[in-house]
Amino acid sequence: MKVLIVGAGPAGSTAAYYLAKAGIDVTVLEKTSFPREKVCGDGLTPRAVREIQKLGLPHPEADGWGRNKGLRLLAGGRSLELPWPEVSDFPQYGLIRTRLGFDEELARHAQAAGAIVLERHSVTEALRNSDGRVTGVRAAILDESGRKTGETLDFTADVVLAADGNSTRTAVSLGIQKRDDRPLGVAVRTYFQSPRHDDDWMEGWLELPGRDGKLLPGYGWVFGVGDGTSNVGLGILNSSKEFGKLDYKQVLREWTAGMPAEWGFTPEYQVGEIRGAALPMGFNRTPHYSPGLLLLGDAGGMVSPFNGEGISYAMESARFAAEFIIDAASRSASGGWNASDADTRLAGYADYVREQWGSHFTLGRAFAALIGKPAVMKLALRTGMPIPVLMRFVVRLLANLTDPSAKGFEDRVIRVLELLVPATSNTSALAPSGLKSAVSATKS
Repeated sequence: MKVLIVGAGPAGSTAAYYLAKAGIDVTVLEKTSFPREKVCGDGLTPRAVREIQKLGLPHPEADGWGRNKGLRLLAGGRSLELPWPEVSDFPQYGLIRTRLGFDEELARHAQAAGAIVLERHSVTEALRNSDGRVTGVRAAILDESGRKTGETLDFTADVVLAADGNSTRTAVSLGIQKRDDRPLGVAVRTYFQSPRHDDDWMEGWLELPGRDGKLLPGYGWVFGVGDGTSNVGLGILNSSKEFGKLDYKQVLREWTAGMPAEWGFTPEYQVGEIRGAALPMGFNRTPHYSPGLLLLGDAGGMVSPFNGEGISYAMESARFAAEFIIDAASRSASGGWNASDADTRLAGYADYVREQWGSHFTLGRAFAALIGKPAVMKLALRTGMPIPVLMRFVVRLLANLTDPSAKGFEDRVIRVLELLVPATSNTSALAPSGLKSAVSATKS
């Protein structure tokens, strides 16, 4: 079996590693060249660290991998430090690693396993046969400056994995559009030279006070990168009435202007420009499987509506996809299976993804709708922040750090909550019609 992967981010490189290690012929097409930046908070929760461990990717602190103890939450004049929970299935530490280094290390790890990674190959469309099955992609070749050379190449494969992010030209070329009944966020971030660069907590601001003390919309983060800089950014959901009406870069400037001067979050210490990106949440592009094509990570809207985390879900979806492909390839090679049988097996990928996160994302979609209402958010923070045990439960829920087999109270409550809601669908190509509220949206 021959596999093409579009995009060498966390999803694409993870899938490439597993496939190559299993002896599958796999080629990754990456539109940029390494090293390259990506807009991200650079924070990796224990859920993402688990995937890094499964890959066998070294992550020593000496090589720029900063470890952290947990979350420090700020709201209502309070600060609460919550260590990562002890859960048997996850490590008890998080990481900070800039995407500039992280993505390249993942790609090189896949190459070392036998994957072919072709940089400066910008995929423009998927190719299909007369039956409509995806059979490959067309890529524009870019020069060292990232400009099109005018040359294009067609690549064919038995299976194509779209791991080309939120804008996914691969899926869009097939008419697979975003769903407007699913949450969407926008994040902006920059770096500052700061004495806080070696902070061993991932800091989340649940309220954003501006220069004048008035609250700004959204939530923020301050993550010490460990290299002399801090990653400072904010996100806002489309459930907020201010979504799409603000200059988010200016909101970031106003927020950091109200911070203590000694932190260094001021223009003279800023490193690089403020950059932004969309956060595609709650399966906002479906179906995740079409004949010959699987969507991974951001291409399938696999960002958590609870906390904007996408890297762990990108890497997990890649691992799931690789497992389905390896199984289909082994069954086909052993005889008795044809292409149709393999496609039937691969179609199970979407069902499996839904089983893993569908109910969690349904709860997250309801959560995103609620926190977009300032009065609800204020009441929740006033109630929760003074109660550490409640906030520890909230962190476990938001970060999806539960042990399905454990009998602890928190794990059981989360399991019950997820059993009470239907799993968010990821197989339909069309958004449901007549959607009137966030509550009915959670049922689709």
